[in-house]
Amino acid sequence: MAESANGSGTGNGGRSSRRRRRSRRANPDGTMTLIEHIYEFRRRLGWALLFVVVGGIFGFIWFEQHLGVIPSLGDIMKGPYCAIPAQQRFDGNSGGCKLLQTVPFEAFMVRLKVGVAAGAVLLSPAWLYQIWAFIAPGLYSKERRYATVFVSFASVLFAAGAVLAYLLVPHALALLAGFGQDQFVTALTADKYISFILSLLVIFGVSFELPLLVVMLNRVGVLKYQQLKKWRRGILFALFVFAAFATPGSDPFSMLGLAAALTLLFEISIQIARFHDRKLDKVRADEGWDQLADDEAAPFDYTPSTLEDEKPAASGPSARSTDDIT
Repeated sequence: MAESANGSGTGNGGRSSRRRRRSRRANPDGTMTLIEHIYEFRRRLGWALLFVVVGGIFGFIWFEQHLGVIPSLGDIMKGPYCAIPAQQRFDGNSGGCKLLQTVPFEAFMVRLKVGVAAGAVLLSPAWLYQIWAFIAPGLYSKERRYATVFVSFASVLFAAGAVLAYLLVPHALALLAGFGQDQFVTALTADKYISFILSLLVIFGVSFELPLLVVMLNRVGVLKYQQLKKWRRGILFALFVFAAFATPGSDPFSMLGLAAALTLLFEISIQIARFHDRKLDKVRADEGWDQLADDEAAPFDYTPSTLEDEKPAASGPSARSTDDIT
């Protein structure tokens, strides 16, 4: 019994110690051993996967349920297809707008795929926080501030790209379905249609991160405004070529919409880099570094300090010398 009690106490003490190490107050610098890092990674990954699963269950239920004034997830995903004129799409004998199921369990898999994707997006703050909580202790306060700003803007830009893609999809589908409308009728299978919609949302969302990448590279000094200004025409041409290959439908609406949005965001990023470099040039001019010759030393104070200069003044019993302590 004594050994069991000691073992229980040791186990509780170990768990309490791990909790104290994970606490910011008890362990502000986030120092942990390698095995503790592995345990922490496993714990954070488990919570992140749990949030994704919970979001997937919610999205699976939401697929057929209305949330008040919010339509069901199935109606939202089906909206671009239903925007195609009725005479150009295949509705069968149902008299309504429905997707086509060609293999068993296709509807279930589509519902599961869309539900997990929607749940992961809705609960993204929860599982992203788990990733952030694992990385943040290894960053300085300035780095944490930059990372927070980066993630915030990245989320907003991704959402903006996904919304733009969703608004362009009905026009793209109507245009693609309009070719040969006297000889063909559009009967989209659920799996291919949902894959097309999700891929378009992801492509637009990820593409909108390009301006943020340009700004971050400028902030760290990799890209200068003069370089961006010199490469502007080539980059704009590359953006249009990228939009032509990235859009899965190869329709002009999606291509021009993505290219125009990327061009606008790229111009904004160039102007941000311009103001940032102008500010740095002003600081360098005030310091006088630009006037230095190549063989001239920088105006630093090279006088080394002594230990006596670094030692703080103290009095009382605690003000003992190193020899006394030894």
